[in-house]
Amino acid sequence: MDIATILGIIVGFALMVYGIIGAKGGKEFLDVPSFAITVGGALCATMISLPMKKLVTAFSVWKKAFLTKSKSSHELIKTLVGFAEIARRDGILALEEASKNLEDAFLVKGLQLAVDGADPELISDIMNTELENLRERHRTGRKIFELLGKYGPAFGMIGTLIGLISLLKNLNNPDSVGPAMGVALVTTLYGAILANLLCGPMVDKLELRSKEECLLKEIIIQGVMSIQSGDNPRIVEQKLEIFLEPRVRAAKETAKTAA
Repeated sequence: MDIATILGIIVGFALMVYGIIGAKGGKEFLDVPSFAITVGGALCATMISLPMKKLVTAFSVWKKAFLTKSKSSHELIKTLVGFAEIARRDGILALEEASKNLEDAFLVKGLQLAVDGADPELISDIMNTELENLRERHRTGRKIFELLGKYGPAFGMIGTLIGLISLLKNLNNPDSVGPAMGVALVTTLYGAILANLLCGPMVDKLELRSKEECLLKEIIIQGVMSIQSGDNPRIVEQKLEIFLEPRVRAAKETAKTAA
């Protein structure tokens, strides 16, 4: 579970509640029609923009931002180097048995292609095509929240305009101007919250998750290709460590030196 996402949302809302209380605010910040216009309008506009089958993926995408645990690229490299050692010692056919307990379907597919003796160019084409399809699914998932963040403030403004029109029609009652103006502006507040506390940060988090997952897939592709070509395990490790951040590589070298 991603504690940062959950904590950020909870603390964000808590700070806004604190600000409302500090401003002597109260129930005037809660307005059901304003919420319906802003959130409902944004949802309807998103439904118009995307096919229904894309919208049903919203829950799984949202869940990925909350529940997905980042995998270690360092551990993945160790796993691939281990497979390279097996292939070097027992032959590449031994990888079929060694990969039976793997949970990563992408890695299993790559090793199976290598075991089957597929041409290196064919392995690269198949795995890179699957990687590109993964990126496209991620882009579609982020698009849902991008659209909600785009339309939320717009419908907040529409709600504000509706409230202002109603206010202007009742200018003959000066006592109602202040409260009516406050209700009119609540929809703008809801739109800003939807865009800047929920949808915008969610898009950024999902983009980060996508980059992390795609990096792991790229490491797998490079590792499988290197194993299939019969590279020495040490060469495989050096090829894959290029994907690591410089500070991680430096820390790893320091640990090797100390050992």
